[in-house]
Amino acid sequence: MIDPNEMTLDELRAALAPLIPANAVFDGWSDKALEVAASELGVPANRARLCFPGGPVEMIDAWFDAIDLAMARAFPLERIAKMKIRERIRELVLQRISVINPHKEALRRALAMLAHPQNAMTAAKLAWRAADRMWRIAGDRATDFNHYSKRGILSALYMSTLLVYLDDTSDDMSATRGFLERRIDDVMKFEKVKAQWRGSRERLPSLTRFLGRLRYPAV
Repeated sequence: MIDPNEMTLDELRAALAPLIPANAVFDGWSDKALEVAASELGVPANRARLCFPGGPVEMIDAWFDAIDLAMARAFPLERIAKMKIRERIRELVLQRISVINPHKEALRRALAMLAHPQNAMTAAKLAWRAADRMWRIAGDRATDFNHYSKRGILSALYMSTLLVYLDDTSDDMSATRGFLERRIDDVMKFEKVKAQWRGSRERLPSLTRFLGRLRYPAV
């Protein structure tokens, strides 16, 4: 392992990110939490602060990025290839939550901070990034409108699942799992209806072709 004092700021940021939430439980997402994390890693606090010029919100951003990386490592291609698409999404969301679980209160504090009006754009960006990375790991390669609709739906599903998780007191997260299953059911039904609608629409007479024939009648 690289000596933390010899790391670049990007490397140091990545090394500090998973350590901050354990301290954020007590000190909030603050310089104090960062200082304790820096001490654990063995680097000066003033150098650690250089990694997060944006302050607490940037610390949260880095933690969520670390969660993404942990999720990606847990789903190599050979594992994800054996799953159906529904199972892939469910397991990816649950994997993220399992990484978060030791720091549940830190997540609560993070979401409360991101809920401030001045952080709304950052919150939306982070939710979108999480959804995008989950879909990419799941194998989605869409580049059309589906690319955006899938990510929009999954980001909403993921965030609503997190809110249920925060109030879930069961040992096995049964309330969270049940909610996630029901929401995925809803999404799958919506996708089925959408596909049926798209198919029926393609069979409808085309107004453009009809008008074209009026202008240029077939001979």
